[in-house]
Amino acid sequence: HGRLREVGAEDVTVVLRMLSDRRDQLSASRNRTVCRLHNHLRHLRPGGAALHLTAERGSRLLQRIRPDGVVAVQRKQLAHELLVDLRKVDKQLIDIDQRIVEAVTASRTTLTDVVGVGPILAAVIIGHAGDIHRFPSRAHFASYAGTAPIEASSGDVSRHRLSRRGNRRLNAAIHMVVLSQLSHTSPGRVYVDRRLAEGKSRREAMRALKRQLCNVIYRHLVDDAAAERCAAPAAA
Repeated sequence: HGRLREVGAEDVTVVLRMLSDRRDQLSASRNRTVCRLHNHLRHLRPGGAALHLTAERGSRLLQRIRPDGVVAVQRKQLAHELLVDLRKVDKQLIDIDQRIVEAVTASRTTLTDVVGVGPILAAVIIGHAGDIHRFPSRAHFASYAGTAPIEASSGDVSRHRLSRRGNRRLNAAIHMVVLSQLSHTSPGRVYVDRRLAEGKSRREAMRALKRQLCNVIYRHLVDDAAAERCAAPAAA
């Protein structure tokens, strides 16, 4: 991982996209494993297991289960095997998260200065945005991210909705930033409160915030690219 500082901007976006996509795959695999484990535990004990199931919690539950009959015996064995799978994917997630943190740090991005954007979301955004120079304006970037509103007026009522087009993974990452900002006092929450006071619905206010954050993200990516170009001659 130590050579990440020596690669070009294009290579960094490719690396971050690969790492974030791999993390998505591992997270999906973990969710499937947990769902299967839940299914077996529901049959093995009354009430099953708590919603947020960890390998340690699942192991403690299985230790207390005394299977009665061949079906229960096999079900408990399968549950044990799923626990092995769960521990493995948890370890892989820890490893990929560390690699993402290292890669994002090496990229010297300023995206993590935005409230709600940590290394994981920064990797998704940078990786899926790609070369920011292919977007001549923030409006083009918003269209690609699916945050540009589309008119959906009816009669005398003027309404807008968000586009379902664009890069859905990038859109989902920006939505996570919105939710993070709304969960505590932040510029985003102040913005939404102001929109609500103006008579906007909560959905409309959140859509507006999503677009504003998209503009902020675009500006950071443009500024980061400019800083990278300035640093390149000095590094050479």
